[in-house]
Amino acid sequence: GKDGHDESSMWVMEANLDDCTGEALGYAMEVLLEAGARDVWYTPAYMKKNRPAWLLTVLCKKEQVSAMEQIIFRETTTIGIRRQEMERTILKREKRTVTTPLGNVEVKVCTFDGQEYYYPEYESVKKLCEKTGISYKEVYHMAVRG
Repeated sequence: GKDGHDESSMWVMEANLDDCTGEALGYAMEVLLEAGARDVWYTPAYMKKNRPAWLLTVLCKKEQVSAMEQIIFRETTTIGIRRQEMERTILKREKRTVTTPLGNVEVKVCTFDGQEYYYPEYESVKKLCEKTGISYKEVYHMAVRG
C-alpha cells in the first residue's frame, strides 16, 4: 500500500485450555511454530466457576489453518477452536548490518511515512554483549543510533 506499508490478511485461531500442563503447552507452542505458525501466544483467562485457564492464540496464513488445527487438537486438551480472518497493516522492513564501536549488529529497519525505525535483532545484540561484557541496554542503544 501507500505510506510504505503492506496490507495482508492472517487467520487468528483461539482455543481455551483449562486442563493442560505447562509442559504440554510449551511443547504445543514449539510444534506450532516449527509447522510455520507466524506467531503463537498464551493469555491467562478465567473460565466458568472461576477456573484458571489459558487462551491459546495462533496466527497463520489461510492455507495453514487445517494443519494448525490438527496440531492443536493433537497436542492440547481443547475440544473446540475458534478462527477468524483478520486484516493487518505491516510496515515495510529490511535487514541491515549496523557497525558500532563494539562490532556489527543485525537490525530490522522499518519505514513509515518517510521515517526509518531501527530494531536491533536480539541474538545479534546478545552476541556482542557476551563478547564485550557491555550491558544489553548499551549495545542496543548503539545499534539504534546506527
